[in-house]
Amino acid sequence: MGKEYKIAVVNGDGIGNEIVPAGVSVLMAVAEKYNFSLATENLPWGAGYYVKHGEFMPQDGLEKLKTFDAIYFGAVGLPEVDDTLPARDYTFKVRTEFEQYVNYRPVKLFDGVQSPLRDKTEKDIDFVILRENNEGEFVQNGKILYPDTPNGVAVDTSMVTRLGVERIGHYAFKLARTRGKKVTNVTKSNTLIYSLGFWDHVMGQVAAQYPDVAYEKMYVDNAAASFVLKPETFDVIVTTNMIGDILSDLGGAIMGSLGLGGSGNINPEGNYPSMFEPIHGSAPDIAGKNVANPIGQIWSAAIMLEHLGEKEAAQNIVDAIQHATAQGNLTRDLKGTASTTEIAERVVNFIKA
Repeated sequence: MGKEYKIAVVNGDGIGNEIVPAGVSVLMAVAEKYNFSLATENLPWGAGYYVKHGEFMPQDGLEKLKTFDAIYFGAVGLPEVDDTLPARDYTFKVRTEFEQYVNYRPVKLFDGVQSPLRDKTEKDIDFVILRENNEGEFVQNGKILYPDTPNGVAVDTSMVTRLGVERIGHYAFKLARTRGKKVTNVTKSNTLIYSLGFWDHVMGQVAAQYPDVAYEKMYVDNAAASFVLKPETFDVIVTTNMIGDILSDLGGAIMGSLGLGGSGNINPEGNYPSMFEPIHGSAPDIAGKNVANPIGQIWSAAIMLEHLGEKEAAQNIVDAIQHATAQGNLTRDLKGTASTTEIAERVVNFIKA
């Protein structure tokens, strides 16, 4: 038997309890085929855990996670739990403490799925959004003063550092070398002239070190319009934490559904485990009905295996997703009738065949 990888499995909440097991079934099938093994441990953390224990994970949760090669995560959040807590107390905590500074979010039109962009095909929609994941607008560096008085004031301060921009920049250009050799840097530096002006300045210095890769700058308003009008112009997009958060949902929408989007929170140096999750939320309104789209979760499994070095296995999962969708196996969000488990079975059967 080949290599063994230790994987922390965190279903989270809502549909996480259906799509994560679906993803794990795919991982087990591909591990057997490509002669490596996955030692998984389920950790019952998230908003449901918070309701019972008053915290999203135990005090030693991060220490425990450090012992794994990767974290396979569903989604976190429940209607009865304050919506500001899941990000602060779970997702951002893991991303920051484990220096997962690359949020890798591919956008790709799968065979058999119709994009809402009626004249665009698979060759037009195939790019990657790299979102800076540790700094920018989401550092929660701020304050509220006198909230219940007429002169209440609230401040959030965005943080941009040279180190932060350089490291996501180098990752973007190296990735572009393996793809279409083009990087688009998306900011709003004509109005946020200090923070994003500095981002552009540093990104330009990084770009100069990769003369073989085409480099363009684009403001986010233009980028949002271009996602819809001419997505074929993009290859690798590199952008800030908040802009990346918004654009990757738009990316999911032009693929046909947020249910299709996978992602990785990556620590490229491998000093800490990376975390792989779909781009959507926990969707408690459809939880427990076996109708959630598991493809974003399954695609996240492929991104995880690629990160761990199992590239053939990762590609096999993507091919299996393509085969399943091409055969018309689509869930409700894509106007189909297939269940969560049926999609997973189709993917597993393709891998085994």
